[in-house]
Amino acid sequence: MLEIYKESIRGLCQAGAEQIAQTRMRVFLVSALALCATIFTQARVVDDYVSREGPIAKAGLLANIGSTGAKSLGARPGVVVASPNRVDPDYVYMWIRDSSLVFKLLVDQYTLGDDTSPAIRSLIDAFVTSQGRIQKVSNPSGTQATGGLGEPKFNIDETAFTDGWGRPQRDGPALRSTTLMIYSKWLLANQNGSQVTNVLWPIIKQDLDYTAQYWNQTGFDLWEEVSSSSFFTSAAQHRALREGAAFARQLGQTSVAATYEEQANNVLCFLQSYWNPTGKYITSNTGGGRSGIDANSALASIHNFDPEAGCDVATYQPCSDKALSSLKVYVDSFRQIYSINKGIPANQAVATGRYPEDVYYGGNPWYLGVAAVAEQLYDSIITWNRQGNIPITDISLPFFRQFSPSVNPGTYASSSSTFQTLNTAVKAFADGFIAILEKYTPTDGSLAEQFGRDNGLPLSAKDLTWSYASALTAFNARAGKTSASWGAKGLVVPAVCHNNPGPTVDITFNEQATTQFGENIFLAGSIDVLKGWSPDNAVALSSANYPIWSATVKIPASTNFEYKYIRKFNGVVTWESGSNRFFASPQNGTYILNDSWR
Repeated sequence: MLEIYKESIRGLCQAGAEQIAQTRMRVFLVSALALCATIFTQARVVDDYVSREGPIAKAGLLANIGSTGAKSLGARPGVVVASPNRVDPDYVYMWIRDSSLVFKLLVDQYTLGDDTSPAIRSLIDAFVTSQGRIQKVSNPSGTQATGGLGEPKFNIDETAFTDGWGRPQRDGPALRSTTLMIYSKWLLANQNGSQVTNVLWPIIKQDLDYTAQYWNQTGFDLWEEVSSSSFFTSAAQHRALREGAAFARQLGQTSVAATYEEQANNVLCFLQSYWNPTGKYITSNTGGGRSGIDANSALASIHNFDPEAGCDVATYQPCSDKALSSLKVYVDSFRQIYSINKGIPANQAVATGRYPEDVYYGGNPWYLGVAAVAEQLYDSIITWNRQGNIPITDISLPFFRQFSPSVNPGTYASSSSTFQTLNTAVKAFADGFIAILEKYTPTDGSLAEQFGRDNGLPLSAKDLTWSYASALTAFNARAGKTSASWGAKGLVVPAVCHNNPGPTVDITFNEQATTQFGENIFLAGSIDVLKGWSPDNAVALSSANYPIWSATVKIPASTNFEYKYIRKFNGVVTWESGSNRFFASPQNGTYILNDSWR
């Protein structure tokens, strides 16, 4: 009789089957039916929200793309305006990262047949033309040949943004090339090879060449706050180079393909270094003095999802044990710090932000962060259903025990009750994050950048294009939609890693400074070799030619960087006054910088 009830309840909501045999029948029936009612109610709420918000998000996204968008006044054709918000904060700029992610959504929709309207095709072609122009614009990060592709943002009329900013940001070229390769492969499949050869490939190659040269040099993270190695950036670079190698071969560019593949292997090797085996999470940033628990890792996982790769751990696929463990650590880090999360059980969805130490606008949940969690979970479900099993390891066990406390490591086939229990529970968990979005979306459906940690009200930039794109990609994943494979399946991490520092030039730093006995002069700056502004690890200068203090440092070629000198005396650190010094290293040769203490 108990088995009959087990099958009845499983048929009702496919939840809790493993616990039935351990629970009194009446108690179980009451609790299981209550659980089913909760799941079904939430699913209805989410279904209604997705059907209502989807068209609003698409319209909001398109409104921010020039020159036809309703809210993109002054933007050139194909330019994505991050947000029409002009004050507090001013986001009327075109970020390479945001634009590439937004157009990846549109390219996927067009090439997969979800939206084949001429208007979308025109927007994509305008984006291609715009990015081809922007690549050639000299900017504070350099020229096209000297590192300028790492410039994070431009004015919406495609001119250079010249004010101070966190630059370079090295994810942009990788993300842009990925979007353009997806479109190019569709064009090739539809007999439009000349457009690929003459228009797209030159743009793609510039981005891939930049990525191959600069992947192991630091830059600012996707939040534009920390100059260090960034997991999101490295993951984007690996995908771009891996996909780029295959695409170059498709075009007959074999020598170029070999270079990209060599560097893709090096980046894949480097990716493994982000894993924190003690905390069991991906350390999203290697600098900045923070924990490294960050939405960065979930965003990297979903934007590098390959439906053919299974739960591959080397590329941190969404259902890999490390990605799921990291996701749990990330989500749990917000359970107690936001008032709107208080009282929510430990295995249910909560609002999430960028990282727990965030103070920007007071440190709040971000719509795109919440959507990213849901999308990673939906991507995991897609993979489990495709491969017909759920693998659980010691690393991912805490994630799965949120939903089934007695589950153990193993591989659970789709025919098992454990698979059904976990699959259903994770789906409900994912829906919970969409329900969070629904709860804090205004009645007009607009999505800002953030919503208040205490009251859930929209904050910061209004109508953030990336927020709309993130909602739409999460909705697509919930519907089981995937992009094409990019080559993550079956990759093997090289036994020996090569960091590929790239070409360097010798820069001699001469600083004229008078000192007292026991006092010394040091050098720190914005790039790795200048110790990322760390006074504790700053480069020591020699006093052999006193009062000239000197050091010769191998600096990455064609790189813009900032630096300053430091005095150290009796444990006291004194930075020179004034703004940071700036220099753009040459492509080759040597150079001498003659400075004086300020």
